[in-house]
Amino acid sequence: MEEWIEQLQNSINTLDRLEKVIHVTERERQAIESLQTKWGTTPYFASLMDPDDPACPIRRQVIPSFKEKENRYGIKDYLIFKENRANGENRPDSIARQYEDRVAFTVTDMCANYCRHCFRKELVVDRELTLRFDVDEGLQWIREHVEIRDVLITGGDPFILSDDKIEYLIRKLREIPHLQMIRFGTRTPIVLPQRITPGLMKVLEGFHRVPVWVNTQCNHAREITEKTAQAVYRLLRCGVNVGNQAVLLKGINDDMESFQTLHKKLLSVRIRPYYVFYCEPAPGIDHFRTPVEKGAQLIRDGLRGHTTGLAQPMYVIATNIGKIPLMPDYYIVEKNAGEYVLRNYKGQLTTLPNIPE
Repeated sequence: MEEWIEQLQNSINTLDRLEKVIHVTERERQAIESLQTKWGTTPYFASLMDPDDPACPIRRQVIPSFKEKENRYGIKDYLIFKENRANGENRPDSIARQYEDRVAFTVTDMCANYCRHCFRKELVVDRELTLRFDVDEGLQWIREHVEIRDVLITGGDPFILSDDKIEYLIRKLREIPHLQMIRFGTRTPIVLPQRITPGLMKVLEGFHRVPVWVNTQCNHAREITEKTAQAVYRLLRCGVNVGNQAVLLKGINDDMESFQTLHKKLLSVRIRPYYVFYCEPAPGIDHFRTPVEKGAQLIRDGLRGHTTGLAQPMYVIATNIGKIPLMPDYYIVEKNAGEYVLRNYKGQLTTLPNIPE
């Protein structure tokens, strides 16, 4: 049996199994026993937890909390709203849409790690929403809509599907003449790097008219190990680029040191920082949210000028009308008829001519 399958079969998803890895607090124990919620992670990812610190950034992403019952800011039926599932367009449950030319294709509601901050929490974690994941129905819809050029395969986590199912998805999508790009959203390089096997590499590798891209989610430098580095390198050998879509999480990566270290370490294992997402207004994740301005401040003060531009993601909020950048223009201090006054990360000023239209 392949190691990644053994990892999934031995998921840390019961109190007994968790207690073999960490010292569970009484509060954690009560939350696990009383909350009706899906939770769990791989033995590999659980091994990265601090056994004695309930504030451990990995531990907080995995273990249920009573704070998930608090919901001051979360939007009821958030996924229906955010993914425009009630806007009147006749689409299969598997297809979510915010843009004219690209869609999210949800193929599973299962994950290797059930993130407590998941914006699809109603579907994946709390199971309050039920959708029908008919892959062939979704493929047919994409085939019939010639305006779609880009498909994001998501879930759940699509990389926990078998090699055969992933190969089928890619092959069928590549048969659609108007499709130009296939993207996978997966946390497996972070929570289950053993998944990047020779079999999966065979499915992904090669030069093709419709390329495959992978975006993962890593939120703290402690999540990055030698196994992750090797998994990413194997993906790159297949011709698959790997980007990161971090989520700004209070108490996990919203301080300068954690934020800066995360983005520097991502590059050290060949993962390109792509997005930092503001934590979406899904229900039950209020405790992870920061002020909106926080992410832009961290990029300005922690990354800009302190490391290569390759390490600087775009800070956005994902909404029902698409992703919206949240980066204020910190760098233009003044504009007049003759010039712009610009400020760098050190506070130094310079000028640029104001060119008329």
